[in-house]
Amino acid sequence: MLKQLSDISELPELRKRVLFTLLCLAVYRVGAAIPIPGINGEALRSIFQAQSSTLLGILNIFSGGALGQFSIFSMGVMPYINASIIVSLLQGAHVIPYLDRLHKEGELGRRKLNQLTRYLTLFLAAFQSFGLTIMITKMPTPGGVPVVNDPNTFFYMVTVLTLTTGTVFIMWLGEQMTETGIGNGISLIIFSGIVNSLPAGLLAVIQLIQAEELGILKALLMAAFLVGVVLSVVWVETAQRKIPVQYAKRVVGRKMFGGAQSFLPLKVNQSGVIAVIFAVSLLAVPMTIAQFMPENSTAQAVVGFMNNGSWHYQVAYSLLIIFFCYFYNSVSINPVDLADNMKKSGGFVPGIRPGEPTAKYIEWVLERITLGGALFVVAIAILPDILRQAYNMPFYFGGTALLIVVGVALDTMGQLEAHLIMRNYEGFLKKGRIRQRWFNVGAQS
Repeated sequence: MLKQLSDISELPELRKRVLFTLLCLAVYRVGAAIPIPGINGEALRSIFQAQSSTLLGILNIFSGGALGQFSIFSMGVMPYINASIIVSLLQGAHVIPYLDRLHKEGELGRRKLNQLTRYLTLFLAAFQSFGLTIMITKMPTPGGVPVVNDPNTFFYMVTVLTLTTGTVFIMWLGEQMTETGIGNGISLIIFSGIVNSLPAGLLAVIQLIQAEELGILKALLMAAFLVGVVLSVVWVETAQRKIPVQYAKRVVGRKMFGGAQSFLPLKVNQSGVIAVIFAVSLLAVPMTIAQFMPENSTAQAVVGFMNNGSWHYQVAYSLLIIFFCYFYNSVSINPVDLADNMKKSGGFVPGIRPGEPTAKYIEWVLERITLGGALFVVAIAILPDILRQAYNMPFYFGGTALLIVVGVALDTMGQLEAHLIMRNYEGFLKKGRIRQRWFNVGAQS
């Protein structure tokens, strides 16, 4: 590992990218620790300690504790993610022809779509920050102490403006990390927030063991379970279904080309952690809207529905994860284009006719492996919460957090390896690259 780290330091371009990424994450962590004036910190912490297992607690983990301190970065990247979901849904459903034309215009169209996403992010950030401010001012505390010392009009204006500006700054910071640094900037920001809560969670477990509230055997079982979850996530994240592709021989002049064998790799979990992040972000929208009507019975029912312990929440969360797994595949992979490109280059799947039959076969395989990957993600996301309630096991990090941490770490390491291998260095791991596991799903006989 030390040799690979020294290889990174020897490459000026890669070293600059890594240092720039670390600097951006440090700026984000500093901003997440700056609270908004006029907030009673003790009262706010008591609220989040009481609701650590609810959706509000998950959002606090995603923000790296910024929401629990009501800092200037409390909104995090959720408005940007929600804006991306809306634009992607409108584009994928072909509701607005203008978005379809932009999608087909290449790099210029992509820039325009990003610009529309930024404008929508600004609107959603203002809307959600206003709802969050109302929620903080009206949220009851265990001791009856108000969270906001003086909730006047000036406080609302300054808070909404600060939270909106913080979200726009984080969005810009994430884009800069993606373009100039290493890895996906938005995912790394969420990753840093989750990792920031790891020491506090480990310390809490140690304190429970010392106070004899948690037995040694149960603590070992928890550790074994977490290790098993991490290994299984790595195993599935690197799993692929390789569709064999045969290229026909052709003679050009006096030379013969083609006749080679290759494969088309399809990841079992193509969406990675995107589906999980999208699902959590979408679930937070009804909760934000409900804050505008805190006394309304329907709004109270919505807040109760968002309780992480209810089976209604788990079912809705699972269905959203499955939906976004399939939706991401439909946006990122086009079986018709793959089949046409394969046909133009003289390639074909053994036993399958080129053209439309090949596209249908790729779609059939993709649907099967996506279902397996989506069900695995659902199991990892909700299983720790079920065990926490059934056996009273203090899992401070749910399956959602573990999925994001492992997925983002694998993606970032993969990009580091790509930079090293392009310059004739060994991979970041000791035995070379991160190898992809493959499954023979629906292979032809």
